[in-house]
Amino acid sequence: MTIHLNEPPRVALVGVGVHGTDSTTREVFRLPDLWQLHLYGYAGELVLDGTAYAIRPGHVSLVPPDTPVEFRYRGRSEHLFAHLWLPRSGESSRVPVMQDAGAQASALSELLRNAISAAPDSPARASAEVWAALWRVAQLPPPVHRGAPHPAVTLAVAHIEAHLARPLAVPDVARAARVSHNQLTRLFRAETGDTVVSYIRRRRLHRARHLLRESTLSIPAVAASVGIADLQAFNKACRRELGASPRAVRAGGEVGAGRGSAPAARA
Repeated sequence: MTIHLNEPPRVALVGVGVHGTDSTTREVFRLPDLWQLHLYGYAGELVLDGTAYAIRPGHVSLVPPDTPVEFRYRGRSEHLFAHLWLPRSGESSRVPVMQDAGAQASALSELLRNAISAAPDSPARASAEVWAALWRVAQLPPPVHRGAPHPAVTLAVAHIEAHLARPLAVPDVARAARVSHNQLTRLFRAETGDTVVSYIRRRRLHRARHLLRESTLSIPAVAASVGIADLQAFNKACRRELGASPRAVRAGGEVGAGRGSAPAARA
């Protein structure tokens, strides 16, 4: 996307956002008139225009106004944010939706925290701090493309995808990947930012959501097809991962789905 940084932004709100502290694992909202700048301290996922972007600590995202965005949390999730207006003309810079701030993450954090402290008494200084942060974001180096994933992770993922309807224990996945339990745990987190157990759970519920929405399979059959034969456990898993009961998901009623704009205080 293209942004213009020839003039300082006008900051509507800057602060610390904390999410995922209750049963909510997903939120969908948009800010009709404001850009969203986020610096993340957690692992999760952002979905924009049908494209999913991995969130990792130290990543930074910039979302244009009037753009529905979905955040997926994995427990308590904290980030620094700024909601702002940007100039519509002037010197332009191309900025990806999501970037790894790398060595710049601590400097960005300091700038945004300075803006948070300054905002109540000096909005102009808060804008200056956010402006400096935006220039750093615009000048981040392009990502270094990693090579192919570790063969053990590739084997583990293939085994998981082929056996989602069956019981899946991490030692069994490790044997299929031809590594030890501990080695798989280390490699999997390094490659995906997630645990094997969390990955299995998310993949099962991703498939369950698809089957609930797109098929006529009964809810017990959907549960069995993703390896959760106990209906009470399936109901709890749907509420935890998808934010609603299986019946509500089937009806299109996941938490956050279909929300319109949210107030600016929602980071």
